[in-house]
Amino acid sequence: MPLRLQKPIIVFDVESTGLNITRDHIIELSYVKLFPNGERTEGTYRFNPDFQPGEGMDPQAQQVHGITLDELQGEPLFKERAREIAKLFEGSDIAGFNSNHFDIPILMEEMKRAGVPFSLTSCNFVDVQALYHKRERRDLEAAYRFYCGKEMEHHHSAQCDAQVTLEVLQAQVDHYEDLRDASVAELAAQSRFNRNVDLAGRMILDDEDQPIFNFGKYKGKRVVDILKAEPGYYGWFMNADFPQDSKDHLTKIKLALQQSK
Repeated sequence: MPLRLQKPIIVFDVESTGLNITRDHIIELSYVKLFPNGERTEGTYRFNPDFQPGEGMDPQAQQVHGITLDELQGEPLFKERAREIAKLFEGSDIAGFNSNHFDIPILMEEMKRAGVPFSLTSCNFVDVQALYHKRERRDLEAAYRFYCGKEMEHHHSAQCDAQVTLEVLQAQVDHYEDLRDASVAELAAQSRFNRNVDLAGRMILDDEDQPIFNFGKYKGKRVVDILKAEPGYYGWFMNADFPQDSKDHLTKIKLALQQSK
């Protein structure tokens, strides 16, 4: 069944020099654009990264996408095609895989560096990874079947659940090579899944759906409480090396706080 579109939707993916949203650069952007009338266009851009002193290609990133700097010689800088890309996205909804956490934020940073206005306030963001995680079963029974090839015999028994959970954890460590020598702290870090306020997760929602900071000295503290107690923190945040999307969300919270007074 075709997608029900009220306006065009761009499904896109980027490759980059690394995973640091504010410092790394897009070197490839591919897209498929679907229109409500069924028309479809697609294309790929490649860019020579505009490295600043001390910057370079992350070897791990290059190992993933296989694009070398030599291949990018002669390609335009992102800023030379930024207006064209902004026009391509204009008036469209956006989709990708993990795009809310990476592809969209790094694209916004590139537009900011290029000095090109790039507003996504009217866009719907469809993250296929999030849909996948929410729609496919992720309960203990499904994990036991997937990792251990077994069926649970005593559903909702605490003893059974605890035993099966341990068996699944052991099977996961055996299944994934990078987890085989992982410490419990490393396993904990890999298993963390937060409810992000901003795409980069600098702010998340607490149990009462209130934004809290997710980093630094105020980690776990409500954003509004910090803005009230330490107004200068907002200025520090805005001048620091954070994604523009994170700054925009903090500004929205600050404005809402001011309007509530």
